[in-house]
Amino acid sequence: MKLRKYIKDKWVTIIISFFFLLITISFLIAFKVSLELIIALTITFILFIIIIFIYKFYRKKHYYDVFLNNLDRLDQKYLISELIKKPNFYEGEILYESIYEIDKSMTERVSEYKQSVKDFKEFIELWIHEVKIPLASLSLIVHNNKSAVNKKIKEQINHLEDYTEQILYYVRSENPEKDYLIKKCSLDEIVKNVALKNQDNFRYKHTDFIVSDLDKTILTDSKWLEFIINQIVSNSLKYQRENPYIKITALEKKDEIQLIIFDNGKGISSSDLPRVFEKSFTGENGRDTSKSTGMGLYICYNLCQKLGHTIKIESVKDKFTKVTISFAKDTLV
Repeated sequence: MKLRKYIKDKWVTIIISFFFLLITISFLIAFKVSLELIIALTITFILFIIIIFIYKFYRKKHYYDVFLNNLDRLDQKYLISELIKKPNFYEGEILYESIYEIDKSMTERVSEYKQSVKDFKEFIELWIHEVKIPLASLSLIVHNNKSAVNKKIKEQINHLEDYTEQILYYVRSENPEKDYLIKKCSLDEIVKNVALKNQDNFRYKHTDFIVSDLDKTILTDSKWLEFIINQIVSNSLKYQRENPYIKITALEKKDEIQLIIFDNGKGISSSDLPRVFEKSFTGENGRDTSKSTGMGLYICYNLCQKLGHTIKIESVKDKFTKVTISFAKDTLV
């Protein structure tokens, strides 16, 4: 709180005070009061006004300085009502009570909003699980009735399954405590599940799926990691060139285990590469094929962050794409 600004704010009060001082002096002169008494009363009045002014200023200055310092230190400014004390001057009481009422109203509103979002997410999860049943039935029917047309139908069913999985894990990534279990997992088993899920796609698209050195144990959530790997494999299947192959291997280093997913597909342009983990970013490949939502890698990145893993992508346009997921070894027991 600045003294100059405080004085500027009180200029009307100061002018009125001096105006009444002049009137008082005029009356004293009119009643022929001695000059010494007039001077003494004037000095006394001025000192009284100054003392009252300084007292009010520093009382408010202390309160508002503490208020502003607490506010500056807070990342979440709406919590300020928890840190301020009720002041001992009237204007401050009005501010304090107003902030309290505003905070109370905001808390109630946020609670209603959170409950609404929670209900919506629970509905989405339920809906996805319900949709998975007819999709699985359709997939089984197509698998048992192989034909050129059914291959195309199967491909579209796979797209639907990928998109529903994306929605499910996007919702779960916002509420990880609901479906989140870190434990020792076999990397080999997780990759086998991904291969089994995509076996028809590998066959239809004549894609070689090569794995090696996956006999590693890591700490992760197996369902989440399976989704992450499946999204990366799905991207590799979308953006293929001639003689396609996907190669998955694991490297054990001093402090970490790296899972490497390599393909010889279309690759990613150097201008798109820094943005591949951004939400809804599709890039050149996504725009060319109209098959990308731009959400897959974004969700993968968020899930890796929550699992404590790191993910990075290296790529050269029209040559290769290499995705590396790293798992810290110091957490393994």
